[in-house]
Amino acid sequence: NSRGTASLLKDSIPFTDVSASGLFEGHDLLRRGFTSVKNELLPSHPLELTEKNFQLNQDKTNFATLRNIQGIHAPLKLQMEFRAVKQVQRLPFLHSSNMAMDILRGNDECIGFEDILNDPSQSEVMGEPHMMMEHKLGLL
Repeated sequence: NSRGTASLLKDSIPFTDVSASGLFEGHDLLRRGFTSVKNELLPSHPLELTEKNFQLNQDKTNFATLRNIQGIHAPLKLQMEFRAVKQVQRLPFLHSSNMAMDILRGNDECIGFEDILNDPSQSEVMGEPHMMMEHKLGLL
């Protein structure tokens, strides 16, 4: 009985997921670039961690201030709006300016480093649209 043997093997042998995002996935140079073990272990500068978490720390400070001034409802409402804006996205191969998020954070009138040097036409991460959609949907 081949059906009984297959069920016995399935129950007795642990099976790991072998999908593209599973245990045996190779490093994708086109999407993630070259890796460096030194960069993954230690930050290159003492202020690097502070700069990486700058927006998160600023949001926490703004929420605490808003809570002290207006009550608990104000930061909760703002967090729900942030979550709603993050869910609405363009297709993965199209550049998004995240204008709604900038408006919620008050950055819409500021000109920053990323506004000048983040030109989507010079981006190196543009890939094949079909492959990027399949990766996002988990089909690849």
